[in-house]
Amino acid sequence: MADKIKKIYQALIDGAAAGMSNGDLFKHVKTQCPKASSKKIVKASLLALSDDDVKDARVLEVIYALAIKHRLDPLTKEDIEDVPLVETPAEAMPTLKKVRASRKKVEDDLIEV
Repeated sequence: MADKIKKIYQALIDGAAAGMSNGDLFKHVKTQCPKASSKKIVKASLLALSDDDVKDARVLEVIYALAIKHRLDPLTKEDIEDVPLVETPAEAMPTLKKVRASRKKVEDDLIEV
């Protein structure tokens, strides 16, 4: 587990165990981890929900509600920087000409059978 996500995860668990919920819990996590984006908080929330060591139903409910609430938050600059850029060579991109040629080959093969 990445150190950033682990720190956010711990802040979530600690805050929820202390009785925080919704906005208070979100503020607590942002105080503990100022660079935490909504995306990272949701990832840490899902990690907490799947952790067998977390057994308190109230803590799980609060974390679940936080994850659902922030799941569709708009992307931030930090979210975009986290995504690795993958360059796709032009040869790998299908073109209409290549698609038509492969379709014609399949049709020709079917006619021969």
